[in-house]
Amino acid sequence: MAVQVDLRTGGELERIEIELLLEAVNRHYGFDFRGYAIGSLRRRLWRQVNAEGVNSISGLQERVLHDPVAMERLLAGLSVNVTTMFRDPSFYVAFRELVVPLLRTYPFIRIWNAGCSTGEETYSLAIMLEEEGLYDRARIYATDFNAEVLRQARSGELPLDRMREYTQNYLRAGGSKEFSAYYDVDAGTARLDDRLLSNVVFAQHNLAADRSFNEFNVILCRNVLIYFGRDLQRRVHTLFYDSLTQFGVLALGQKETLRFTDVDEHYEILHEREKLYRRVR
Repeated sequence: MAVQVDLRTGGELERIEIELLLEAVNRHYGFDFRGYAIGSLRRRLWRQVNAEGVNSISGLQERVLHDPVAMERLLAGLSVNVTTMFRDPSFYVAFRELVVPLLRTYPFIRIWNAGCSTGEETYSLAIMLEEEGLYDRARIYATDFNAEVLRQARSGELPLDRMREYTQNYLRAGGSKEFSAYYDVDAGTARLDDRLLSNVVFAQHNLAADRSFNEFNVILCRNVLIYFGRDLQRRVHTLFYDSLTQFGVLALGQKETLRFTDVDEHYEILHEREKLYRRVR
């Protein structure tokens, strides 16, 4: 029987157990969660303790070190996969108005969607670029540390019962066509048009440990950094800065900011509320 854990602030022994688990996972599997915000991480770890039917975080450590399948379940438990098509429609309106004109000046466009989860944000971006006549000369690199969500994203399949919500978001985001034109329905599943998959590259990438892998005109990393501790946020902002071309655009989530980071002075604000920044030096 799984132990039910009080999720209030833990003590020093619990902190030691968490640190040992994260160090073990990093050394054995290469996944680095040591810089994640401790409050959110702690809650997810205890949920996984209960799900695995063990009695402590140390017990969870033993389980995942000796059982790769349990490690896959832990990765799924630590992932934050809250995403929808055209989430925060006002962001896409601002992107169309302020960023698309900049992208028209490039012969080829490279975009990094970091922390892409199951792909809804990536495909929303692909649809927007298609409607703006830019998709043929664009390549979207969509990355996440979780191989399972990447597998789902590559399939191009969406839950049919969410199409009404997605259609409303699409229209509020400035969509100019019938949203149903972008997918077909088969056996109760909506599958996106193959054209939307053609210029997307999905790959594993861990923001906590991996390096830059290209230069990009746009980087989207929305609603990911809020789960990171301050030191890891600084590391990731440096990674993004190093990965952006001169005058490239960085897009963050509405609760995220460049303020008080080491690279703040290297950007200008394109849109304060929608957290669009342009690298100017």
